Amino acid sequence: MPKRILILTTGGTIASMPTAQGLAPTGDGHALLDYIPQAAEFCQAQVEEVFNLDSTNFQPEHWLRLARRIRDNFEKYDGFVITHGTDTMAYTAAALSYLIQNPEKPIVLTGSQKPIFAPISDARKNLLDSLRFAAQDGVQGVYIVFDGKAILGTRARKVRSKSYSAFDSINYPVAAFIDDKRILRYTDTEPAHPGVRFFDALHPKVFLLKLIPGMEPEILEYLADHYDAIVIESYGVGGIPFHNKRNFLQKLQALTEKGKLVVLATQVMLEGSDAEVYEVGARAIRQYNALQAYDMTVEAAVVKLMWIMGQTRDPEKMRQLFYQPVQHDILV
Repeated sequence: MPKRILILTTGGTIASMPTAQGLAPTGDGHALLDYIPQAAEFCQAQVEEVFNLDSTNFQPEHWLRLARRIRDNFEKYDGFVITHGTDTMAYTAAALSYLIQNPEKPIVLTGSQKPIFAPISDARKNLLDSLRFAAQDGVQGVYIVFDGKAILGTRARKVRSKSYSAFDSINYPVAAFIDDKRILRYTDTEPAHPGVRFFDALHPKVFLLKLIPGMEPEILEYLADHYDAIVIESYGVGGIPFHNKRNFLQKLQALTEKGKLVVLATQVMLEGSDAEVYEVGARAIRQYNALQAYDMTVEAAVVKLMWIMGQTRDPEKMRQLFYQPVQHDILV
């Protein structure tokens, strides 16, 4: 019997049309299926319009609403495909990975670099690939399907702004390659823990700070007054400058006293952080209330903090939850 797939549309380039101000998601989400009639050969797809947004406008409140729509329909369908703009798709994929844990069904995000109505577009392939992947037996969890690749939702990052191969899997293998009807899976699907678990709370007071030479440490004082967790994109494997007047370690002490959570990540896209290798990182980790992201993507790290603080504000529990793997988000 064909799998029943619910397509949740949210706007994005895939559903955009030309306007006087440039491309904008003004298309009819229900019309997407008209461009891929062959989908009816292997699945029964239904469409529900949830948003009609450029993904630049996506916020944590939209992630929560998407998770609720999946929760409300979870028993009715065999899988879910979400059409989404590419700019914040990796954040949404990470968010759904934390908000919907241990799903025994596939939740697939996709979109395109060109609108689906365009004569030359990646939209039709991406949407059809997503439905094929979601309709395959044994697929479970959150993925991005784009340009013939299925990437775990906690491992995806947009690495190209215009090319069709917009996303890549960071520090983790691509889950599958999709070549028309042929799907080659490269990672095993682990048995889901008994029962899917939905969460309905996020605490968005997380800031991502990218260090540059010349930055004044006083920025941390301002951030501490407005945010409860700060992810610092530091250099190399995770160094924090402390030489001469620009001593960031002194400010970490103040953050520790205020109970703020600090996570050291790296600006380097591949291979992750290992802050204790050098003095510039080891002092931050050993003396202050600082964690490190290790091989996590920055997208996953910031969203995981939002999810954690939506569940607890106990420092030790927050630390434990951050290092507890969720859908293969961290290996170390």
